[in-house]
Amino acid sequence: MKMQASSINKNHLLVSISFLLLLVLFVLMIPTKSTAMPAFARKYNISCVACHAAFPRLNEFGEQFIRDNYRLSNWKDSTVKTGDDMLALPDSVPLALRTQAFVQSREASNIDIDTGDTLTADTDFQSPYLIKLLSGAPLSDHISYYFYAILAEKGDNGAIIVEDAWFSHDDIFGSDISMMLGQFQVSDLMFPRETRMTFQDFMVYRMAGLTYDRGTIFSYSAGEIDLSLGLVNGNGISQNYGINSPGYKRPDHMFDNNSSKAVFGRIGGDIAGVNLGLFGYSGTQKNAIDIAGTGSGNRDTDKISYGIDLSGKIGYKTYWFAQFLQNDWNEFINANTNYSWFGSFVGVDYIHSDHWAYSFLYNYADANDLKNSDTIYEGIAINSVTLSASYYFMRNVKGVLEVNMDLLDAVDQTGTYWTGHLTGENYALIGLDAAF
Repeated sequence: MKMQASSINKNHLLVSISFLLLLVLFVLMIPTKSTAMPAFARKYNISCVACHAAFPRLNEFGEQFIRDNYRLSNWKDSTVKTGDDMLALPDSVPLALRTQAFVQSREASNIDIDTGDTLTADTDFQSPYLIKLLSGAPLSDHISYYFYAILAEKGDNGAIIVEDAWFSHDDIFGSDISMMLGQFQVSDLMFPRETRMTFQDFMVYRMAGLTYDRGTIFSYSAGEIDLSLGLVNGNGISQNYGINSPGYKRPDHMFDNNSSKAVFGRIGGDIAGVNLGLFGYSGTQKNAIDIAGTGSGNRDTDKISYGIDLSGKIGYKTYWFAQFLQNDWNEFINANTNYSWFGSFVGVDYIHSDHWAYSFLYNYADANDLKNSDTIYEGIAINSVTLSASYYFMRNVKGVLEVNMDLLDAVDQTGTYWTGHLTGENYALIGLDAAF
């Protein structure tokens, strides 16, 4: 079945949203007991509220905990007493879990790019949506580690995926320069996606390809100014390549697919209570080929991103943040043609009480030069408002109710392929999110 935007029956969406709202009462009546605490809280015998204004949003103490290399001053108190000063083993393996389950009603569909054939599920049970195993601890006076592995996500139960995985050193050669080495998100320099309050993502980071990559970051604080400089492979974390040029069955692999590295950095600091940051990224990416640009070619093309981030706090309960990002993808589709596009988001988190937190998130992106390219990159365009309410049964267990409103009109398919904003992005969901 081929779908045109005019054929969408929004009554199905309204019926489904009504169904979800009726389930809210059920969610709020779930009897919940939990004595488990996430890994860091368990290690130091403190409540999650010490570091989180409302899980997963960090408060000022939690941000300082990260700057202190994920430790408190008494971290050795919970290590094994071996009598060996060269060994600092945690007295138990530091592990934690995060799990999510949702019921969602949405307008968007799965559309075959080549044929226009459509799969639609107006109401969808997304359980489990996520099962994540986390671990982190100090290893020495200056070295810490952290990783998490996704055991299941978005219905994919067939593989374990490691995303964050790194070592960090907080004082390289006594220089006060810290270093992180491993796998991380480039966008963590601005706003970590893992600590956002909404189910809806910070979309510009995903679309600009500034999420997971492998490399290193060096950071230094000069008074009120924070400086960070990083290098990454620039090709994400999804592939590696066997080394076969010396001969047969060599054991090593390449994680990168070209000799160049992407360089990025941020300079930031507090100005009159506002944290202001300037960010820049310069690297390469493979050109887009195949049907609607879904494949990667062999030609390296320049990729540049730069922008500004701002954040602050109003009173004791309200956190606000904003990101604006310009992206230049030179010769990405056609040689001798440069493509530019802009994206941003603005958000507010209001921690009303121990039990209730409310969030607002606005995502915007203009595909600019990628419009009418007859590729999937037309779909960069977004203009949506997300409203979310979280009810905390416990510090580490919350019910979530979220509604996303699409402010863009759906468009009819006009090119060779079915790409772009063919349906709306309205959705509503309820569910549970727990860390223990």
